[in-house]
Amino acid sequence: MAATEDTASAIRAIFEELPKRLNPEAAAGVDILVRINLTGNAGGTYYLEIADGEAKISESAIGQPQLTMTISAVDYVNMIQGKLKSQLAFMNGKLKMAGDMGLAMKIPTLFNRG
Repeated sequence: MAATEDTASAIRAIFEELPKRLNPEAAAGVDILVRINLTGNAGGTYYLEIADGEAKISESAIGQPQLTMTISAVDYVNMIQGKLKSQLAFMNGKLKMAGDMGLAMKIPTLFNRG
């Protein structure tokens, strides 16, 4: 139970911090919607919208996503914390993506490292 609570707490912290880490210069002219499916304990569906130099996280669809990412909640936390490399997660089938793969490559460049 504690591990699930820790993961849920980490996810909340990540999604609270993510908009603050957006690099407005890198995101200039970018208008995207990404669906993030987190599976397993502490999972859920979230939407990352980047538009007008701002990033927002929502739990409700606000349009048609150009990219859908599916990963376990635990692996997502590990990936964001740098404990799991996204390329390795993708190659090992832990991270699944559907949609605009060019966009998948661009997203990390839009955020400052924490």
